[in-house]
Amino acid sequence: MYCVIMKFVIVGYGRVGSRTSRILSEEGHDVVVVDNDPDRIDRASGDGFETVQGDGADEAVLVDADIETADAIGAFTPDLNANFAACMVGNHHDCRTALRIDEDYREEIYTRYADEVDEIIYPERLGAAGAKTAMLGGDFNAVTDLATNLQLTVLEIPDGSTAVGKRMSELELPESARIYAHGRARESLTIPLPGTELEAGDEVAVVTETSSADEVRTALQ
Repeated sequence: MYCVIMKFVIVGYGRVGSRTSRILSEEGHDVVVVDNDPDRIDRASGDGFETVQGDGADEAVLVDADIETADAIGAFTPDLNANFAACMVGNHHDCRTALRIDEDYREEIYTRYADEVDEIIYPERLGAAGAKTAMLGGDFNAVTDLATNLQLTVLEIPDGSTAVGKRMSELELPESARIYAHGRARESLTIPLPGTELEAGDEVAVVTETSSADEVRTALQ
């Protein structure tokens, strides 16, 4: 099958950034890694990636990473402000933008950032799989690359479920479970806001440890 080769700039070579880079590279895409930590740059170079050491929020650094010819930028550092600044540079250069945000931010903060970027990578637990899908412009029905002890289950919320009318943040799920994506009936799954209320017929993609899968189904159906 013919595969279009795309070019990606990855800002941050921690757990999410390194796995996303690996997945994209294995699929034949070009990846440039940007990080201000020399040890992480050495690790990325050792993993075979082109690298640029510097602050990913600095446009000059991103220009050195060829942001002007990139198809997308993924900003995956632990610093939300730096990630957002990198994505704004990406917007300026007509790149698709994927922003990592941690799950403990308030909804108004999430909304403010979400309005300015193409995709939010949330929660971090499945960051690499979600990041790859987001940067390629796909939807979250196709999330893969789960850890061996995790599984992704897509469930429909039936009439009469105790979850109907509850916000995402109000659901009583096992500690290991996270709702990773949500969609109304017959719509593609996307990243939900914590305040999104569930309706009958909605679909949710839940990431959980395999041992907790039955408990998740019971809570939502």
